[in-house]
Amino acid sequence: MSDKPQMIHLPETMANWPWPRYINPHYEEVKAQSDAWFKEFKPFTETSQHAFDKCDFEHLRTGCDLMNVFFVVDEYTDVESAPIVREMVDIVIDAMNYPHKPRPDGEILLGEVTRQFWERAIKTATPSSQKHFIEAFTDYLNSVVEQASDRDSDHVRTVESYLSNRKENIGARPSYVPAELGLNLPDEAFYHPVVTELSYYIAELIILDNDLASYNKEQATGDDRHNILTVVMQQFNTDLEGAIAWVVNYHEDVEIKFLDGMKRLPSFGPTVDKELEEYVLALAIWPRTNDCWNFESGRYFGSKGLEFQKTRYVPLLPKVKNDSTLKREQVVVPLVDL
Repeated sequence: MSDKPQMIHLPETMANWPWPRYINPHYEEVKAQSDAWFKEFKPFTETSQHAFDKCDFEHLRTGCDLMNVFFVVDEYTDVESAPIVREMVDIVIDAMNYPHKPRPDGEILLGEVTRQFWERAIKTATPSSQKHFIEAFTDYLNSVVEQASDRDSDHVRTVESYLSNRKENIGARPSYVPAELGLNLPDEAFYHPVVTELSYYIAELIILDNDLASYNKEQATGDDRHNILTVVMQQFNTDLEGAIAWVVNYHEDVEIKFLDGMKRLPSFGPTVDKELEEYVLALAIWPRTNDCWNFESGRYFGSKGLEFQKTRYVPLLPKVKNDSTLKREQVVVPLVDL
């Protein structure tokens, strides 16, 4: 038997995407501020904080803070049952809706993290962007409860059901909002069917590339039921190679749909059209941002992300068992070492 590890091929799905990689020139300075704020909460053990620090997050302060909020919500809820996740989510929703209200003593830190994040964010956010964020973030949080319910019952969804849930669960819609903070997009434009369609196409591209990158880590920790590759393998009775090929084809179809949708954007007058153009450009940049982050952070490929980005081959990680009794501040954030 060969000692060589089984390899996973990661197709270059973003090869033909028209928007290139771009880093905000203020990123390093703002990220340092955001990281310093987040570490004050001591949300993880020293080991898990190290694993967390290997992840880099783009955008300015609100965007950086939001990525930190996403991360802690994700890690804390991933190890809890649906009823407990519902309690956590309700705390976060309450903190978001009442950012000036002190949080109760002894409450899980998710409430205060969210409160501080949103209290700072709304200082520079237009009323319309605040409204859109609260709506999108609430939908995301409710989908996290659905994911926990699937985990409790060991349920693997169909492709259609999975994508419907994951479009909210991936957190894409709230992540678009930092690009909207200075805009005044009316609901008639923001929620126009074509704009909504475009936002969901981008969410699907993010899902597909995220799941391709995260599958190795998730299969190793036994948390891969909520991944498009597992869903496709089960629904279509295929192997991993076949599932990856399906994802590549679906990815190409979604790219075409997005580019076509941009041509169908309606006009709302010169002022709104200019802001809508800026917002749609931000949407278009997101899949590239996500793809770069997948390889440039340490989240999925440890220190070898840039190497795997070139070779496109990743060794299959062995199965590991995390201590499921460790919760909240003691939760284990797996450190990928390839």
